[in-house]
Amino acid sequence: QVQLVESGGGLVQAGGSLRLSCVVSGNMLSIGTMGWYRQAPGMQRELVADISSGGRTNSAASAKGRFTISRDNAKNTTYLQMNSLKPEDTAVYYCHAITSSPLGPKFGFESSWGQGIPVTVSS
Repeated sequence: QVQLVESGGGLVQAGGSLRLSCVVSGNMLSIGTMGWYRQAPGMQRELVADISSGGRTNSAASAKGRFTISRDNAKNTTYLQMNSLKPEDTAVYYCHAITSSPLGPKFGFESSWGQGIPVTVSS
């Protein structure tokens, strides 16, 4: 079993900043791509940004220039720095990670989600 625990969400005024963190733990050998998704009320879950094990990043158009994803492999942690927040960024943010079997990648991978953390941006 792999667990993802998010922190850092909350209420912020428009134009403000928040930094989300996600720690991955459990039965695994390595962590592949880590990512942040969000789901607003009545909407589908969407990708915000992800980062490969080698540090290559991919961001949604809405996040470019405002949000930065990073990771600390030594701490099994990914971060999402969110600046210039807008009311339309209000959503529950979910951390996602692909992890390999504790026996190694050729024994399979697991896709895991965090429990979600709310971010509310007031106008």
